[in-house]
Amino acid sequence: MSTPLEQQTEEREALQSIYEGDTNFKEIDSVTFQYKYGEEDNYKSFLVELKWGENYPDEAPTINMNTFYNRNLLPIVKEEIQTALSTEATQWLGCGMTYTLFECLKDNLEQLTAQQPDSAPAVALVDDGVGALKISDPNADAESKKKEPKKEHLTKAQKRRQWERTDHKGDRERGWDWVDLVKHLSQTGGKNDDAHTAAEIAGNNAPALHPLNN
Repeated sequence: MSTPLEQQTEEREALQSIYEGDTNFKEIDSVTFQYKYGEEDNYKSFLVELKWGENYPDEAPTINMNTFYNRNLLPIVKEEIQTALSTEATQWLGCGMTYTLFECLKDNLEQLTAQQPDSAPAVALVDDGVGALKISDPNADAESKKKEPKKEHLTKAQKRRQWERTDHKGDRERGWDWVDLVKHLSQTGGKNDDAHTAAEIAGNNAPALHPLNN
């Protein structure tokens, strides 16, 4: 009776002969083999990796579905494929089963990938900074600039006079705009008084008129 190592050697040679020229089959090392199912760009495509242990084929090979190639494969689909392989492997313990396991998936490929979408699900990308963006209207900006009142440019002398009118803290003193009533009356009433005085002088200097003696 041949040992597991001898059986592995015979099976390896058989796999190399069977899959010669098949680009879907790949021998990673003397105990690790891969097989790819489906087209490269197909979202349902996946890869199965089987690795023999020291006691293979008396024990089932290790099934690896977590290769990078399967990054788009749904977890539930991976689990179904692995379960199908494990169930099949138990029926072939003691016999070379790698070819059988690879081929059994071909017969159930459509059923095993039924829950896998045909394409990547659409994902809406959201930018947190979009809400803060403001699209400006060049015409509106130009119009607003036109409406802005022009600032009055004061000379140094004008600025100094404004400063002297304040309390030097930016606030004007209380009553800065009050009118000096006495001064105002003297200025506004002066003309009337002068006119009145001139009239009196003229009246005093006028010759007296006497009635004619009859």
